[in-house]
Amino acid sequence: MEKYIYDEKTGISYTLQGDYYLPDIALSTEEQQPVGLWGQRHARYLKQHHKVLYMSVLTSGKLNGYLVDIDKQAEEMFSRLVKQMAEREGVTETLKAENQMEWVGRMNNIRSRATEIVNNDLIYTF
Repeated sequence: MEKYIYDEKTGISYTLQGDYYLPDIALSTEEQQPVGLWGQRHARYLKQHHKVLYMSVLTSGKLNGYLVDIDKQAEEMFSRLVKQMAEREGVTETLKAENQMEWVGRMNNIRSRATEIVNNDLIYTF
């Protein structure tokens, strides 16, 4: 029996170990980075609604990098939207000093709207 074989159909090489051919696989050398909230939401969406794409990216070893990138884009978009909406609606530090409850209510509203926009544009789409 041959020590090594290569399956051209699947592109996987195998090594003879005792009586069995085992695939030559190794862990990804890509450094794993922490994935934030936005990236985790997108991963859950892909798992539920785009299973083939999710498995393809997962098995290619590029899932972590992809999710970190989505997370970074979403966080930047969220921060930019909150800042722009607050400026446009006059929610300032002066208002915070004068009337904290109104400031909190208006900022919560702004953050909710920004979250919805990010979810629609980046997280729950492909």
